[in-house]
Amino acid sequence: MARLTAVLATTHHPFYLKATTAPVEQQIPQAAEWKRKVEAYRETLTKAEPEILVMVGADHFHQFFLDNYPQFLIGKAPRYDATFYNEEREFGIPKYVLEGHEELSRFMHKGLLDRGFDFAFSNELKLDHSIICPIITTRPQADLPVVPIYTNIFAPPLPSPKRFWDLGRAIREIIDEFPSDKRIAAIGSGHLSLELGGPRQFRETGPDPEFDRQAIEWLSTGNIDAILANVTHESMAKSGNATHGFMDLILMMGIAGPIPAAYSDCLSLFHTMEAYLTWYPEEGAAR
Repeated sequence: MARLTAVLATTHHPFYLKATTAPVEQQIPQAAEWKRKVEAYRETLTKAEPEILVMVGADHFHQFFLDNYPQFLIGKAPRYDATFYNEEREFGIPKYVLEGHEELSRFMHKGLLDRGFDFAFSNELKLDHSIICPIITTRPQADLPVVPIYTNIFAPPLPSPKRFWDLGRAIREIIDEFPSDKRIAAIGSGHLSLELGGPRQFRETGPDPEFDRQAIEWLSTGNIDAILANVTHESMAKSGNATHGFMDLILMMGIAGPIPAAYSDCLSLFHTMEAYLTWYPEEGAAR
């Protein structure tokens, strides 16, 4: 059977590459620290020696819109083009082509259907920065095949936080059952408190620093009971109009299981808090 060697949950700030590769005199004050933290976080994936990446993200209205937005979708293509024109123009993110892993995508899709998750699928999925930013930060050589999973965190009605946790648990079961000797890592990106286009967007911190602090504590300690008791669609909306991306981080904790993170770090930037968490499920099971 396959081995799940690491689970990573992170934010996906699209300006990371541009901010840390600009001439020094043009960089933001936090650029050097940001780069150091990301490179330290990258080592948590390198240590796991993955051969396949299961990638969780959300489409930012690049190819799914309010008239037809799937709740959950899996890519089943042999390869994936990445980066949309506006992401190149605004964020300086280059184009990528990532290899797919069709066998695991097919196995995952069937396993999710068997467990009651009615997943859409795509053989022509294009990846946006919710997946490419974690590739840039954790696997910049982009040399591993991926199984991309997209969730709906933008277009109401949204699945519940509990549904995201349950989906993570189902993905974990399917990875554990995959008939292969491959080493698999799961990487997912989302948000902490976040305001996009609203009056709280351009503050010195994220719109709800207390939520950010508590969310990182819940994730790093594996406290799913506290998350499900306190996090609702309404509470996330109060913390910022795009805070619902936190549900993708709940999903990643679901894949890992209710165990403490082996690695947890964060960085406060303009209008957002960046978070970096890694679990090693095999080590957690041993404890």
